[in-house]
Amino acid sequence: MPTLTGGCLCGAIRYTVDADIKELRACHCTNCQKGSGAGGSVNAMLPSAAVKFTKGTPKRYTGIADSGRTLHRYFCGDCGSPLYSQRETTPENLALRIGTLDNPGPMKLVAHIWTKSARSWDHMDPGTQQIAGQPDAPPAK
Repeated sequence: MPTLTGGCLCGAIRYTVDADIKELRACHCTNCQKGSGAGGSVNAMLPSAAVKFTKGTPKRYTGIADSGRTLHRYFCGDCGSPLYSQRETTPENLALRIGTLDNPGPMKLVAHIWTKSARSWDHMDPGTQQIAGQPDAPPAK
């Protein structure tokens, strides 16, 4: 498994991922829409220990997600790139914003979540699982 690397748009934040990412989820909640300025976010669910920051320290914004849970969103304080999010109740896991990877390998979008708040113009592949709200978090590996 090659080491994955990533970072923000301006390069102030850099990280490595020590996990094999195969499956991705697209989130269409209103918070991900606002945080991305688009239809939502595409994420890899990972153990927090698998992500190591090698340059810079992300800033944190804490808010209440559409699920009602407290969610910490981490981003670059210089360029604003969203990097990952973590539920307050499960800090051992994180949702990495997959667009921040430099060298993504073969990955597949397997599910769309919060489809009940998806924008009408945001395409969802009918071949993927579609969940109206928040599914159970996947177990840490």
